[in-house]
Amino acid sequence: MEAARLHEYTDEMSEALEIDEIDRPEIDRSDGVLVEVEGAGWCQTDNHIIEGMWTDYAPQDLPMTLGHENAGIVAEVGDEVTLVEEGHPVICHPVQTCGICRPCRLGEDMYCENSQFNGLTTDGGFAEYLLTNERAVIPLPEGVDPTDIAPHADAGITAYHAAKKAVRELNPGDACVVIGIGGLGHIGLQCLEAMSAADVVAVDVKDEALELAEDLGATRTINAAEEDLASVVADLTDDVGAQQVLDFVGADETTATAPDVVAAGGDHHVIGYGGHIHEPCQALVNGEFSFKGTLVGRYAELQELVALVDRGDVELRTERHDLDEINEVAERLEHNEIEGRAVILPP
Repeated sequence: MEAARLHEYTDEMSEALEIDEIDRPEIDRSDGVLVEVEGAGWCQTDNHIIEGMWTDYAPQDLPMTLGHENAGIVAEVGDEVTLVEEGHPVICHPVQTCGICRPCRLGEDMYCENSQFNGLTTDGGFAEYLLTNERAVIPLPEGVDPTDIAPHADAGITAYHAAKKAVRELNPGDACVVIGIGGLGHIGLQCLEAMSAADVVAVDVKDEALELAEDLGATRTINAAEEDLASVVADLTDDVGAQQVLDFVGADETTATAPDVVAAGGDHHVIGYGGHIHEPCQALVNGEFSFKGTLVGRYAELQELVALVDRGDVELRTERHDLDEINEVAERLEHNEIEGRAVILPP
């Protein structure tokens, strides 16, 4: 089968992956599930993997097939699989968990001590077939297109996971600021709208992104290239600040806004990454606010997100590309030229 594989780390996205002919994976355990890929979302994390940013955090043996946002049709199952069978459409949680370590017993999928992460520590879905396990697949409701929903396997669940944490702290009338209305941010905004009665304030530097935010129900939009974010939020909240901030950019410039934007006792959720946090300890003590990281999300949360999609509460803005266009997609995302999500189609 054909697969897009990373052979060496590079900053040149135009030459990032090679299309190789490799063997179709075979089920080698009783809970294995082989999925014929219908769509695989391209993610900013893929760019970071290509650049080698994950080498200190996750073991990687190159060459490796990338792609961690996958959905498709079950092609084959192991002897003990009962959740799905051949022909079922599924979305694949990116982490294959063991189910028996203490984090798994506590329901903390992302902390599994024996996990494999598609496209990060094991071969992913930029290929014709993906090998995963029963604990990672979620059957799709009738009428939900695997190609359309594929990016929810990471982009969607990550945005939902952050929104769900924020919603627990939001009361009607509170302000929630969403920074970055891109591939993840436009999903997070919809999740907030579906699950809370807060006033959602969308922040970006592109007018097109802010127009999308308005279409999706944002209470107020702020162009951070033209307006001072802290001043506008202060005016909107009578100087109280935003109870919750969802930062889908994660740059030095966006994390630096926290002391002036987050309300006392509030949270600045870091979802995008690449930057740093450089704030005086006194700023955190004085405001008693917190920075909180976001690592994908639980299997059960992906089930919940699929339910929101099925109800029509969350929709994805996507564009489709053939497998041989994959480096063009990587380069365009590097230059912030893709609105919504890009979905890679198998050959």
